[in-house]
Amino acid sequence: MRWAPRGCGGTRPSPEHVKRNGWHDQNILVVSPDDQRLTWPERELVRQLGEKLYGTRNISEDRNG
Repeated sequence: MRWAPRGCGGTRPSPEHVKRNGWHDQNILVVSPDDQRLTWPERELVRQLGEKLYGTRNISEDRNG
């Protein structure tokens, strides 16, 4: 398709931009337990919170495919 419907064109915001806006606009925090910007204790806290709220994650799945 060579054209997009009205309002669907333009650029897509980056995932970081979407996460930042979610935090500022809706008080939603999206954090990966693998985010290297966090210290080990912070990543561990994120992992524990995720498991408490949503159960253990399946890390054996290939995320790239």
